[in-house]
Amino acid sequence: MATIKQDDFIQSIADAFQYISYYHPLDYIQALGAAYEREESPAARDAIAQILTNSRMCAEGHRPICQDTGIAVVFLKVGMNLKWDATLSVQDMVNEGVRRAYNHPDNKLRASVLLDPAGKRMNSKDNTPAVVHYEIVAGDHLEVICAAKGGGSENKSKMVMLNPSDSIVDWVIKTLPTMGAGWCPPGILGIGIGGTPEKAMLLAKESLMAPVDIHELRERAAAGIELSRIEELRLELMDKVNALGIGAQGLGGLTTVLDVKIMDYPTHAASLPVAMIPNCAATRHVHFHLDGTGPAELETPKLEDWPQVTWKADEKTAKRVNLDTLTDAEIASWEPGDILLLNGKMLTGRDAAHKRIADMLKKGEKLPVDFTGRAIYYVGPVDAVRDEAVGPAGPTTATRMDMFTEMMLAQTGLRVMIGKSERGPVAIESIKKHKAAYLMAVGGAAYLVSKAIKSAKVLGFGDLGMEAIYEFDVKDMPVTVAVDSKGTSVHNTGPKIWQAKIGKIPVAVA
Repeated sequence: MATIKQDDFIQSIADAFQYISYYHPLDYIQALGAAYEREESPAARDAIAQILTNSRMCAEGHRPICQDTGIAVVFLKVGMNLKWDATLSVQDMVNEGVRRAYNHPDNKLRASVLLDPAGKRMNSKDNTPAVVHYEIVAGDHLEVICAAKGGGSENKSKMVMLNPSDSIVDWVIKTLPTMGAGWCPPGILGIGIGGTPEKAMLLAKESLMAPVDIHELRERAAAGIELSRIEELRLELMDKVNALGIGAQGLGGLTTVLDVKIMDYPTHAASLPVAMIPNCAATRHVHFHLDGTGPAELETPKLEDWPQVTWKADEKTAKRVNLDTLTDAEIASWEPGDILLLNGKMLTGRDAAHKRIADMLKKGEKLPVDFTGRAIYYVGPVDAVRDEAVGPAGPTTATRMDMFTEMMLAQTGLRVMIGKSERGPVAIESIKKHKAAYLMAVGGAAYLVSKAIKSAKVLGFGDLGMEAIYEFDVKDMPVTVAVDSKGTSVHNTGPKIWQAKIGKIPVAVA
């Protein structure tokens, strides 16, 4: 009979969350490398190259793959004969492991968990509590899966109660384009079918923990081996989702998902619950067992197993931009899809800062920063360690700032916004009206982006922590023009073009 010691369990949890902060699962990163080789869209290929380069840099430097180091999710399968040598509850032991991981002095992770979510929304400052799922199983060992799930992909989760005769495929293909690119494709789709509404969601989340193996299904199908209905459904969805042409970062391309995972469970005769949860380009999870002989030993992956892809700006096509001397004429010259290398000083700010700015403007109070003629980067960076100017600093989903766009452009003099994924119709109309621009940085390349940031200082709202207004001094920070001053959005045009090129779903290109 195995006995799990409290210290061993806590240390295993702490080690696991540090490990997944900087190591992609090798199956994911190799599948992404294969997608890079196949990709024909220049914009999508550039984005994938940034993600692959960022991944290897993080593995080498032991720094987070993404600035959103996720909410801690733990799946436990607890043997019925297991014994515990512990004074804390299992939840408290998990929380202590998470606390240690997120406060590691040499790789401090960003605390994103807020207490009192419907009220004060106060940061817990150590990313606790974790979300823990338990299953009691036969045996005398403990099976553990630790995952760090970013808010951008979690926010795109969908759930529906279909009629029993409805098509699951039709619902997925209809729903996926409505999710935008804030979940940072290329990723993995997790789908839960059956049970009850909450069971379907849990199945979808758990399915994402499985290895990427869609290529094995293709090989079996090609060899004439009979597949189960769920396996056939995975292949059908994989092909039809990628035929949508959404592509890396929503820019249009051949690969939107690297795998489709499905788990199902018996359901009521009157019901067909279906849940869909995407995993982003910062896919992070690790699986281990404890048998009472000590803490988990997590194998260090070999860097030579990473795809040999190194991103660098194509200076023949990229345009260097000096943010300190930016003019309206220069902004007007940018076209959707242009690659820009930003230099000079930019401001930062996201949800909390924008809400505070709105409140101050309403009261007629003076803002702590002059935004006139400036660029703002939607980011909540990781704290710096060692000699860093700032920790990993990838972009925030820009649509969350859509409600503030007209205010910022009309009342503060802001000219340029930088974030990830698409902008909504209201924001695009405001950008067009004020002849401004929206630039897109690659989600999933946070450490790579941070290397372009040469200095960082807080200029306002310091009490907001990572959501404060910083001033970054950047050198050759890579971005893509996503919405130009005429209101043309690459996220609207790119997927349509590539959907037509792929040709599996009839579509008219405007």
